[in-house]
Amino acid sequence: MKGNLVDARGRSCPEPVLLTKKAIEASPDGVKVLVDNATAKENIKRFAKNSGYNVEVVENDEGILLTLSR
Repeated sequence: MKGNLVDARGRSCPEPVLLTKKAIEASPDGVKVLVDNATAKENIKRFAKNSGYNVEVVENDEGILLTLSR
């Protein structure tokens, strides 16, 4: 996946979802989104699935990385 990385850490909803929406409009094949809270993770997962994307979630020291792909 080419995709780009959206760093939405430190941002409160709905901003991470809006940043994700803008990123997938620019890169419809998929993007990676980095967040730092469970609410943003769940909201982005819901948005991505409703938009037809598969979502892979990996949590590490840097935050929660969501990989959206077709």
